[in-house]
Amino acid sequence: MDLIKKIAELNHYKSDLSGKDFLLTWEKSDDDLKVVLQVASILKEMRKENISPRIFDSGLAISNFRDKSTRTRFSFASAANLLGLAVQELDEEKSQISHGETVRETANMISFLSDFIGIRDDMFLGEGNKYMRQVGEALDEGFTKGVLPVRPGIVNLQCDMDHPTQSMADLLHLANEYGSLDALRGKKIVMSWAYSPSYGKPLSVPQGIIALMTRFGMNVELAYPEGYDLIPEIVEIARKNATQSGGSFKVSHSMTDAMRDADIVYPKSWAPFHIMQQRTQLLMNGDKNGLKELEQVCLANNAKYKDWEYNEQVRKVTRNSDALYMHCLPADISGESCIQGEVSKETFERYRIKTYQEAGFKPYIIAALMLTNRFQNPADILMKLIERNTPRVIK
Repeated sequence: MDLIKKIAELNHYKSDLSGKDFLLTWEKSDDDLKVVLQVASILKEMRKENISPRIFDSGLAISNFRDKSTRTRFSFASAANLLGLAVQELDEEKSQISHGETVRETANMISFLSDFIGIRDDMFLGEGNKYMRQVGEALDEGFTKGVLPVRPGIVNLQCDMDHPTQSMADLLHLANEYGSLDALRGKKIVMSWAYSPSYGKPLSVPQGIIALMTRFGMNVELAYPEGYDLIPEIVEIARKNATQSGGSFKVSHSMTDAMRDADIVYPKSWAPFHIMQQRTQLLMNGDKNGLKELEQVCLANNAKYKDWEYNEQVRKVTRNSDALYMHCLPADISGESCIQGEVSKETFERYRIKTYQEAGFKPYIIAALMLTNRFQNPADILMKLIERNTPRVIK
């Protein structure tokens, strides 16, 4: 049975995921990442084979979305339900947080019978990942002092630095498209800025992609107009990863030139690092007029680069004129969701179903993060589920 073989392969890795929050991919070892990918693949196969992977009889997974979300919100709920947990959303406007309740108090009050907390906090540069760690410290205290029976694991559902469930889902999508992780070695992937009629899009997706794909021997090219830089420290992480993995990392400032002979393309808009710094300060000061002025300046600057659109003309310079198009969604589609945007309608439609398949790996990645957080030996737990062989749907 293929599932048995996949489960046995987990024992080849030395991972240290149990009891550890998953906040940044670059904090995890290669074996950690490979275990998450393998567990996600196994859970996906189990659902296909109608085998229930429920490991919890009760318990809560708390979702705390401090920014808007569709795919990640529903992926988190799906993942929790897949493993047997109910989901409760923390609406900060309806909680005592709006009345000044502290982070350490909220973290403990929502966690009495909770097993996981998923957090999205990507609006404030320098604050989102820090907030997740503050929640973690509060949970550590609550568990150590006997307030909480279990220390809930934290899953980063996007912060100012990284979007690990997205990049890991993207990596699993690529491994499936090319047959294995090893098959990605030497493949060229271009993470490119693309024009958008909006401003303030987080840096976390491009940062997550360059920091993760460089770890697997890929040739990663980061393309953007002059001035649309990412966080310098994370760009440096990508450089070091590429050197260690035998791949390469390059920064360029022409979409068309970067796309030449690319195997995979990821055209997506983001706000420049220095703009996000200004925006964060204005948000923290509640300066609405300042935010409006900044938006107008940024939109005018974006408009200088309307030619940074991924379209049929650019596609034709990629390898075999058919590079795999990727996007975290929703894409700004020219002539459909906006007048002019990141990708032409014709080109997006060509790869639309592939992007849906790409997104479809995220619930399994999140479920894998939960399972590996809770259990020291995921292979043993998965084998017990196979032996139990409870059908997910009774036929």
